[in-house]
Amino acid sequence: MTETNKMNAARLDSNMNVVCQADQMVKWWDPRQAPFHVAGFPWMEKEGKYRRLPVEPACEIPVAVEVLANCTSGGQVRFYSDTKELHVRVKLSGAAYLNNMTPMGQCGFDLYVGEPGNQQYCATASVGSSVTEYTSRIFTFADRERRFHTLNFPLYQGVEELWIGTDQDASIWEVPGYDRTDKVVIYGTSITQGGCASRPGMSYPNILSRQLNMEFINLGFSGNGKGEPNVAKVIREIPDPALFVMDYEANSGTVDMMESTLSVFLDLYREKHPEVPILLVSAINFAWESFDPEVKQRKLDRKRLQKEEVEKRIAAGDRYITFYDGSEMLRENWAECTVDGIHPTDYGFMQMAQQLLPVIKQCLKS
Repeated sequence: MTETNKMNAARLDSNMNVVCQADQMVKWWDPRQAPFHVAGFPWMEKEGKYRRLPVEPACEIPVAVEVLANCTSGGQVRFYSDTKELHVRVKLSGAAYLNNMTPMGQCGFDLYVGEPGNQQYCATASVGSSVTEYTSRIFTFADRERRFHTLNFPLYQGVEELWIGTDQDASIWEVPGYDRTDKVVIYGTSITQGGCASRPGMSYPNILSRQLNMEFINLGFSGNGKGEPNVAKVIREIPDPALFVMDYEANSGTVDMMESTLSVFLDLYREKHPEVPILLVSAINFAWESFDPEVKQRKLDRKRLQKEEVEKRIAAGDRYITFYDGSEMLRENWAECTVDGIHPTDYGFMQMAQQLLPVIKQCLKS
């Protein structure tokens, strides 16, 4: 089949359209204004930007972390509306660039509809692989009804502008707050950031946010969750943490490198938050462990180091720290749960969330 015929075939299937332009009769709203509620960006109120770290941190952080902080993973917009159509108009910092992850996961928004505890996936904004600006009709409802909307931000790209489109005569209402006013802060790697979920709502922090009805601050930095001290100094400034989750093993390097960062990072966080629960999570299973004994042994050594670090702190009197063996997260057909041997599929992320949920609930009771 020629490229032209492929394109024509795609046009015959309306569900495969890449670009879906909004109608002209749309009312556009800035979600940074009330009554919308934007979550997942700790410095939003002060800086007005969809960014996971401050624009000018108090101390110097690695350039890669500085760049990745613009990725909007974990961001949410929540609101009630009686609109029959919902649109987004988006200006991104760049186009999709990963070959192991869908453009919709990297650059799209997905929509959940329903009250907390009863949220159901509805649709995802259509975005092409080379697009940096797009307008997409996410969904058309059959009737006019007041609904609770939750939009999840892109996982692997920055959002410079976002406008939400409704019918001209639609109304927007404020939604209730989360079940708790404090928040879960997760620091880690590309897996934490959401690679390679097919769409934003399927990253494991977003799944857990729905299950717990809590705000999650996603501080996964792809390839760069290395445990640098200055990153700890910035993260600990996030106010009102209910729980700090550290899931950085996959970026921590050798056992010696991890040993040089882990204790320092935890000490720095504890200086600011002496009684906030901390959950240290070791890495999930990776495919090549089954075929390379040295890789397997290095992973076991890193897991042992983390477990011993937690045990040492508990023995010293820290009653608010827990270790969880990440190899327990992918229990069912674990070798089939990744895209590339490392990054989970949606199936993998769902398993991770299911296993972490009771552990996090227990930590939140501390």
